[in-house]
Order: sequence, then C-alpha cells, then structure tokens
Amino acid sequence: MSTVIEQPVEARLVAAAPRMQSIPAVLHYDRSDPFAVRMTFPAPATLEGVEVCWTFARELLAAGLEGPEGHGDVRVRPYGYERTVLEFHAPEGTAVVHVHSDEIERFLQRTTELVPVGLEHLQVDLDHDLAELMRDAC
Repeated sequence: MSTVIEQPVEARLVAAAPRMQSIPAVLHYDRSDPFAVRMTFPAPATLEGVEVCWTFARELLAAGLEGPEGHGDVRVRPYGYERTVLEFHAPEGTAVVHVHSDEIERFLQRTTELVPVGLEHLQVDLDHDLAELMRDAC
C-alpha cells in the first residue's frame, strides 16, 4: 500500500477580474507526516513563476468544509453547497482559491483510509525524530 496520496484538483483563483481563472493544483498527503496536507500550485500559476506549496493541518481542511476555520496563514470555509474557499496569506499578499468540495471530500476520504483520524500518532516515530533532531544539533 502506498504511503503517499496525490490528487490533482481544479482551483479557481479569485481575482479582480469578473471571471475566475482556473489553475491546476495538487493536494498531497504523506503517511510519514500524518497530521498535515500540502497544496501545491505549479510555477505558471504563481506571481513569482516558481512552484508554491502550502502545508497545513488535515484537520483544518476537514473542518473548513463545514464552517469557517483558521486564524493564521491558511483559512478554509464553505462557499455555497459545492465549493470550498481556501485563503493563503503571505507577506506578499493573499491568494484566494475555490475548489469543488467533492474533490476535497474525496481526497480526505483517501487520507482517512490510509491513516484514520485519531490514529495519526501511531505513524510518528518520536524516538527516530528526536534522534534526527539531536544529530542535527551536534
């Protein structure tokens, strides 16, 4: 069984223009980092012309399907019945994208099949992680 899940999604960038631009993005989950998900935007879709990756809690993404969540760099909230809004706040500015909620639900279902919610701690090897941290400190 694979330990990584990647799912392409269609994100719509909310901008000043009346029609939202569609951009590809990828949701990513790795069992070795069981509490987190990543959303990656390809270089052509970013202002800097480089791939941009945001890492945030799987729990935040799931809760944001039901109601507004997040107070920091990443915020998630439902938008109508079919879309979810993700806001990414950085010093350079804020990016707001809409994603079909069913794509996010499908992704979260796949992550839950890989690592059930509430059992993430079983995937973390604290002894190994502490040894790596101490090795890097010396």
